[in-house]
Amino acid sequence: MADIYSALSDIVSGIDQTVKDCGFTVVVPDGTESGALPAVNDSGRITIKYKGENKALKVEYFSNRITLFGASKEGEILESDYSKLSVSLLDPETCDSKDTKYIVNEFSDTLIENFGTKAKKPTKSKLPQPVSKAAAKSGAVSYDPNTLANRFTAIYPELREEYKANCDKYGQFLAEDFFMNHGTPVVLETIRQNDPVKMRRLFNLLNEIYEDGTNETQSLIAVTILGAMDNDQEMLANCVDYMCKDMTSPVINVNKYLASRGGKGAKMRLENPPKYKPKKAKKNKGIMSSLGM
Repeated sequence: MADIYSALSDIVSGIDQTVKDCGFTVVVPDGTESGALPAVNDSGRITIKYKGENKALKVEYFSNRITLFGASKEGEILESDYSKLSVSLLDPETCDSKDTKYIVNEFSDTLIENFGTKAKKPTKSKLPQPVSKAAAKSGAVSYDPNTLANRFTAIYPELREEYKANCDKYGQFLAEDFFMNHGTPVVLETIRQNDPVKMRRLFNLLNEIYEDGTNETQSLIAVTILGAMDNDQEMLANCVDYMCKDMTSPVINVNKYLASRGGKGAKMRLENPPKYKPKKAKKNKGIMSSLGM
């Protein structure tokens, strides 16, 4: 899809009903031909604006990224009133219908979360039960992402409240949300410091959980957590002596893939995961599957 206007038209069309349901109408610039994309192009920065009662939106494309901005304020809304709600990669040379559909879903979920009228506050929940070491070692069950987080916060107790808040917010544990925003940054800092005691403690946990974990848990460790090293060779070198044999190759391959041209879209999705939707989701094979792991 070489034409950025074609991609933007698909996205604007895809979010049209959600935009209307949230109380917005598109702002058509003067001189726009009938049926044309209602956009303003200012030196390559393409903007589509929407207005509502005491609120406004704009979709902006610039430098291979598409961003959804929103504002809510009584009276006149100025450019300084907008805040960034969601951002995704949009390269017109490589994007296809799968990419535009992802952006449509992401923007629609973001609109509903910020401007929908049916939002409900989640009820406070009990913490999910972790899988015991005995059960995992016996082969009866495998370690799940919640068990990783539960034991992870024993190593990093300052994150215990964030773990509890995650469970309370969603009524279950959302691993991607917790690790992307809280767990992964402290892991990266530990790897940069390369303190032997801290590294052994961290990788003793990661190795154990990885070896007896579900596919989802292994992907969480190799992609979401250790894939965030961004193929930094010094950081990878710090980890090699601590990673178990089963984990070393997947982690190195994931880092190479995410740093490659083909992995740009996957990396953007990791950094900007879709908003949580409280309904049954289809199983996603993810990056590990695409690498043949």
